[in-house]
Amino acid sequence: MTLKDTSPPRIEILLVGMNGDLRGKQIPLEAQKKVWDGSVRLPSSTQSLDIWGDDNDDITGLSLSVGDPDGLCIPDPRSTTPMPWAPEGSLQVLATMHEMDGTPSFMDPRAILSAMLERYAERGLTPVVATELEFYLMEDDWRETGRPQPPARLRFRDQPNGFQLYDMSAVDALDDYLQTVRAWAKAQGLPADATTAEFGPGQFEINLLHRADALAAADDCIYLKRIADQAARRHGLKATCMAKPYGDQAGSGLHVHASVIDATGANVLDARGSDPVKLKSVTAGMLNTMRDAQLIFAPFANSYRRFQPGSFAPVDIDWGLGHRGTAIRIPDAQGPAARVEHRVAGADANPYLLLTAILGGMLLGLDETLDPGPATEPGQDPPQGTRRLTHDFLTAVEDFSASSFIRDAFGERYQRLYGDTKRKEAITFLRTVSDFDYRTYLPRI
Repeated sequence: MTLKDTSPPRIEILLVGMNGDLRGKQIPLEAQKKVWDGSVRLPSSTQSLDIWGDDNDDITGLSLSVGDPDGLCIPDPRSTTPMPWAPEGSLQVLATMHEMDGTPSFMDPRAILSAMLERYAERGLTPVVATELEFYLMEDDWRETGRPQPPARLRFRDQPNGFQLYDMSAVDALDDYLQTVRAWAKAQGLPADATTAEFGPGQFEINLLHRADALAAADDCIYLKRIADQAARRHGLKATCMAKPYGDQAGSGLHVHASVIDATGANVLDARGSDPVKLKSVTAGMLNTMRDAQLIFAPFANSYRRFQPGSFAPVDIDWGLGHRGTAIRIPDAQGPAARVEHRVAGADANPYLLLTAILGGMLLGLDETLDPGPATEPGQDPPQGTRRLTHDFLTAVEDFSASSFIRDAFGERYQRLYGDTKRKEAITFLRTVSDFDYRTYLPRI
């Protein structure tokens, strides 16, 4: 008998951190009452932890300097799902951090997205969103070797088998893993749709169907990331949502499709046979705020390695009709499927903060009629004067920190917390002398 067969079931109450990481408590299932009555506590500074797990009290003043106060972990019963990798009967549930007075924490990503959705509700509108997650599978010896390598089944004489875009032989080679992912997604009720092999060796994309509940769509995405990771462990592999794990291979994105319905269920972006004015206006809203929000779409130093000319990751702040090289793509302008596709974010983005930024930009285009300018046409350069995304982590931090749009969409306190925390990360990155420096400069300078 294995540990999975003999250990008792549990419930895990989970908080989503700043970097899309899951933190929380594991509680015996027979003691689950404390989860549902809202008595589970964690330090509220849990939501301020950086990528290294440091609370940065010297920067934020939210931890020991104020006594590191507790917050309440209030579960969202709608997010309750089984954990197929755990003892039978085990459950997981996502929670939102609240202050002790019962108000949602300004630091909680689920609370931040919920506040944005309230703005839509005040206008009688509901966003409909779907996510497409790309990730890499690799051998599980990365801790020993210090470097990732594709699964052995996708290599010949220790070299990758080449590009694998839509290659069914790559899907077949890892079918046991993918079947586990699909089975666990079904067990959790995730609306998983197509699975495709992407460009890089061991890179896959899983699409989640649209939801008329953006908070649930973000929950789906965070759960899918966890399934991908847990299934990889089951099969002796490692799954990663790093934006750029290999310098010479495609990066991993997190594309978002979005539309908006009114109180009657009609798609307000549907051009109904005429000029797609609303679609263009929400596109302009996203384009106008894209540089301000790039730190949300690309939250780590590694994220900026993905923005390379000639790749499917956009480098220009542009839009196009059906054009997969643009930052914003309009796949359909007519009918109930009229929508925008936001193609900037990496797979490493926090889905709650990502949707907040996207929906905040779209809301500008719903409240006013904005002009995105001319579209980028296939085979042509973007129109003259088109701005570019930054390739620099620290520049993105400064743009984010100075933005009035970010202040309005995320709140002034969170703008300062996120910006200051990421500034520390960016400066640490710049101060780190890499193997590239030693290989290139030390022998020659």
